[in-house]
Amino acid sequence: MCFHPWSDITLPLMSSEEVRAVIDKWAEINTDLGAAYPWVQIFENKGAMMGCSNPHPHCQIWASNFLPKLLEYGRLEEERKERLVLSNEHWLVLVPYWAVWPFQTLLLPRRHVARLQDLSHEERDSLASIMKRLLCKYDNLFEISFPYSMGWHGAPTGCHLSEDCSHWQLHAHYYPPLLRSASVRKFMVGYEMLAQAQRDLTAEQAAERLRNLPEEHYKLRKSEEPPTGGGE
Repeated sequence: MCFHPWSDITLPLMSSEEVRAVIDKWAEINTDLGAAYPWVQIFENKGAMMGCSNPHPHCQIWASNFLPKLLEYGRLEEERKERLVLSNEHWLVLVPYWAVWPFQTLLLPRRHVARLQDLSHEERDSLASIMKRLLCKYDNLFEISFPYSMGWHGAPTGCHLSEDCSHWQLHAHYYPPLLRSASVRKFMVGYEMLAQAQRDLTAEQAAERLRNLPEEHYKLRKSEEPPTGGGE
């Protein structure tokens, strides 16, 4: 699913209204495919580093007949705030305590909601806003178009639509690979694949770095800077 007609633009460079249109389409497709399939997985791989071979801004949506296992998480983090990155009236962005990727984040609604299509108009507007804020921070971290894989988890659909799914919680994950710079990434190899993941920085450190980053995209800031040099 393409996000925008321009090939050289990404979500953080789109307007909140354009991001909101993406969210509405996610919900629409989730409803359409969910009428027949028990699981609809919406996900985005951004950047060649994350295996994306097409530079056009897009995501993928797969429908399947099996269910992944999910965990509900978020209320405690909202209270403690030390791993909180962003918040608004309807949403929270935090670095979960179990994060193994350097700047991994979790996007959660403040209220219990099962599926994307269950979000109100106000919640969708708030989601567009907080997504744009988070993705601008990601791009500002190393001043590049920040690579990541993201995806939504929510209640199953298809034959499960008529069931009680109140134990499911809608949420999204962002998994970025970059560690220390635009060219230094985190590798999951050797001991980390076979024994236990090793953290290069704590969840609290990652959250603090992301919190302290500006929310205005670095490309927009630089375009507003006055020219230097020149004669009278």
